[in-house]
Amino acid sequence: MNACSILFSNSFKWNQKLSHSLRWIKTSTKQTPAEYCLDLVRKHDYENFLCTLLLPNNLRSSAFAIRAFNTEVALVEDQARDSKIALMRIKFWEETLNQIYADKPPKNPTSLELHRVLQKTKLTKQYFKRLIEARFNKLNLSTFPSLESLEKYAEHTVSSVYYLILEAHGIKDIDTDHFASHLGKAHGIVTLIRSVPHNAKCRKMVLPQDILMKYNVSSESVLQGTSSKELKDVIFEVSSRAKQHLDMALSLKTRIKKGSHPVFLSHIIVEEYLIKLQKFDFDVFNPKLQKRNSLLPLKLYWKKLFNRERICFYRAYRHKYIGNMR
Repeated sequence: MNACSILFSNSFKWNQKLSHSLRWIKTSTKQTPAEYCLDLVRKHDYENFLCTLLLPNNLRSSAFAIRAFNTEVALVEDQARDSKIALMRIKFWEETLNQIYADKPPKNPTSLELHRVLQKTKLTKQYFKRLIEARFNKLNLSTFPSLESLEKYAEHTVSSVYYLILEAHGIKDIDTDHFASHLGKAHGIVTLIRSVPHNAKCRKMVLPQDILMKYNVSSESVLQGTSSKELKDVIFEVSSRAKQHLDMALSLKTRIKKGSHPVFLSHIIVEEYLIKLQKFDFDVFNPKLQKRNSLLPLKLYWKKLFNRERICFYRAYRHKYIGNMR
């Protein structure tokens, strides 16, 4: 059987697994905590849901519990219109985390599932605290004063999730942690750029104030959904920081711990968005940037099967597509 036949056969089997998971979610009337976590991530973090499905069997349920907890905390800002209520809900999850680690988890599915995972896997509590505190601080500040503060937020929220999944996988390695740190920063920054149109409708500003001031772009013009050359310059500079971290991560690809590659499949999501952003001249409000990529499941599966490409391929790829973004 040739390589194409093997790929088609394997991708067909994986699509069957994905379809079965989605069918079960739609038809089930009573979910276990593990199933609730999977469904929560599918509904609110679909791209990472696809990446997590491709993790090894012994890691998948732990990763879904970690991502579900992160999703619960992330949803607070969107679900609570009043900032005081949002802060109270963030505090609730902080107290919930303390109860989980004290072996007294509240009777909600995410808490119960994360507690079950902690019974068999040691996860650093500080990483969970960091992602809670980062979102608490974001609610208090209501905006990022600088690009560095946005970068720190991405590290504390997204990189922390990668660190936790690596711990659940039993991987402790300096180079792998460095990869996770840089990819987390790139992924977090890209996620915030992608959220600009949605947040503008909600009258929320996620672009750093120092970069807006540098190009003389008012917050109000962004909130009104007005695209301009100056705003494109802002997006270019912010996305360039994400690209720098992505490049740093990929430069470490041959040095990371064996078996950790599936944890980092999301780098494809970051790469593809940066390429599309450049294609549309950094117009963050272009509707085509908001469309879901229907080929993403196949691309992720392809990358999982062929994760041992030579580093020269990555160098050529980055140089051709995102080596010089402008």
